[in-house]
Amino acid sequence: MDTHNVLVVDDEKEIRDAIEVYLRSTENINIIKAGDGLEALDSLENNEIHVIILDVMMPKLDGIRTCMKIREKRNIPIIMLSAKSEETDKILGLNIGADDYITKPFNPMELVARVKSQLRRYIDLGNYNKKANDEEVVIDQLIINKISHTVTLEGNKVKLTPIEYDILLLLAENRGRVFSSEELYERVWDEPAFKTENTVSVHIRRLRKKIEINTKDPRYIKVVWGVGYTIEK
Repeated sequence: MDTHNVLVVDDEKEIRDAIEVYLRSTENINIIKAGDGLEALDSLENNEIHVIILDVMMPKLDGIRTCMKIREKRNIPIIMLSAKSEETDKILGLNIGADDYITKPFNPMELVARVKSQLRRYIDLGNYNKKANDEEVVIDQLIINKISHTVTLEGNKVKLTPIEYDILLLLAENRGRVFSSEELYERVWDEPAFKTENTVSVHIRRLRKKIEINTKDPRYIKVVWGVGYTIEK
């Protein structure tokens, strides 16, 4: 089985080393470490990275700006790591492109589980190392290629994160079915849902901004108030 590279970005050496120890128990994971955002961007240019664990508070280039820089070119799963536990900080991280968010101090087993989940989605269930073909889901002017994991809208490519793509594909393949926030989280994140409404709503809102002309009157992703989200038949 191929080795998967996890980039750990934190200005505290003790945190970087601890995460390396936690993830070392997982087979086929190699750790690449960076002390700040600039080092992280350099590592991305010189290594094939499959998951990024990114601290928020760092010198030179903080985690928020680093995440934004990464999202300009890459859809690699990003797990934000921060001592801040306020909901607004979590929503900010998700809004600027993170796929998941863990607060310090963190449970080592939880961190390992979340890294495995992101790897599984990106490598096993995602578009990594797969060849494109014509297998598509077409909804009006929205085209989802299930093999290449590309999305186009009116002929223009739409850049989605892995989480955004998985949400869109799940709704598109089940048109007419309404998914609650909890069910979306469990199906897409592949873990039990607990207080996940804000996490899901942030990703839905971000996804809508990318595929809807008018987010107040969406053409594709509809809200069924009090129930969940759907793409109508």
